[in-house]
Amino acid sequence: MLFHSMCHHCASKQFSLNNVRVSAQNKRKDLLIKVFTDYLILSDLMKNFKTFGILFPVIIAFIALGTVQNADAQNRPGNTELGIILGEPTGISLKMWQSNRSAFDAALAWSFGRNESIHIHANYLIHEPLQVDRGSLMLYYGIGARTILADDPKLGVRIPVGLQYIIPSSRLSLFFEVAPILDLVPATKFGVNGGLGVRYFL
Repeated sequence: MLFHSMCHHCASKQFSLNNVRVSAQNKRKDLLIKVFTDYLILSDLMKNFKTFGILFPVIIAFIALGTVQNADAQNRPGNTELGIILGEPTGISLKMWQSNRSAFDAALAWSFGRNESIHIHANYLIHEPLQVDRGSLMLYYGIGARTILADDPKLGVRIPVGLQYIIPSSRLSLFFEVAPILDLVPATKFGVNGGLGVRYFL
């Protein structure tokens, strides 16, 4: 009788572990579908979408498979970040968190394109926490606006996709992003921005 009870307990435990594994796999699939769906909806705004602009979110989405964690587990030392972004453009970066998953970010920077100019952008971002042993790693994506102040000023839509890592036991975060851009004024034109940076939680 005791042996039968132990076997039943072991079987129940194994069944529970299998359910946990299935649940984790379903969460991974849901995240992949959600990232692709949200990004493709935003990307529908773009015309002549170039290969690089769409390959980056695809690669990041596959990195996210198997690294899902609960958003409540995010360890963030503050709600406002200030730092620098290097790349195209290069300048000052500001980020203001609204919740564990949403934030606004903006940059005042210098663009080193054909015609050097002042670059300003602002975005609304959604974050998907990823599982790491230390610190906090997040996949993010969103939509915003970009303007270039020059002799021929431009205004367009910006769709950033990137990764942010909050360094454990510090107030620093690192980030890397690629942002397809569709200029709407003065003419419709597609481009891609990208860069990496570091910010400090105030």
